[in-house]
Amino acid sequence: MTEFLKRLLKTPQGAIGTFLVVLVLAIVVFGPMVAPYDPEKLSPLARYKGPSLMYWLGTDQYGRDIFSRLLIGARATVVMAVLATIAGTLIGALIGTASAFLGGRADELIMRTIDAVMSIPSLLFALLVVNLLGSSTVNALVAVAIAFAPGMARITRSVALSVRKQDYVNAAIARGESSSYIIRREMLPNVIAPIIVEMTIRVSFAVMLFATLSFLGLGAQPPAAEWGLMVSEARRYMHMSAGILIWPSVAIAIVAVGFNLLGDGLRDALNPRT
Repeated sequence: MTEFLKRLLKTPQGAIGTFLVVLVLAIVVFGPMVAPYDPEKLSPLARYKGPSLMYWLGTDQYGRDIFSRLLIGARATVVMAVLATIAGTLIGALIGTASAFLGGRADELIMRTIDAVMSIPSLLFALLVVNLLGSSTVNALVAVAIAFAPGMARITRSVALSVRKQDYVNAAIARGESSSYIIRREMLPNVIAPIIVEMTIRVSFAVMLFATLSFLGLGAQPPAAEWGLMVSEARRYMHMSAGILIWPSVAIAIVAVGFNLLGDGLRDALNPRT
């Protein structure tokens, strides 16, 4: 474990990505405890305040403290994005590994279906799912997970095809083990490294996708302190105070960059050649 951390932190992208992700996770865990104000408390006399000792990042159009809303909103944005990515990764990994194991016509049918679904852009596909299920945070999570599953299935299949030819898989088949057992116990554990790397990178896309859905009014609903929703609400008032739009946008960018860099660092750290 120590050697792996050394390899991860050895590269600039790994070190910076790890720092940003640890910082974001600390905000997710401790943010609600250190938030100085109630994120939903309205203060009409304190609207559009600039950064000060009382309001570190200023206030929004309703007089709510932006800093407190960012700290509270980290859970709504980051946690949901991570959960959606994990769900999409698990679904895609199972489909891809099963396709590689079955082979033949079953593999062809599954992959051609995956190709057809992947021809639809992720955002458009997520919008379609949310419109069918209704606007809510949970439905947005389901939409992002479903949108990510096909891509993860294709990536997993490409790795699982080589695993399928290994002796331990053939030995399990010779022992008469069931297909589900071989997929879960023999193949999935051996394709986990590239899946983890891809999942980490996709968290950044999930954050932006969640923010986009909330921005369009299809994710979190007012008065939730979700970063994408904060940007959506702020765009009409940015001429009064640019900070109400800038700060949540910066928060989204930091999370996206952090997970992206961490994914690049993990790719280098898990590379057998290095």
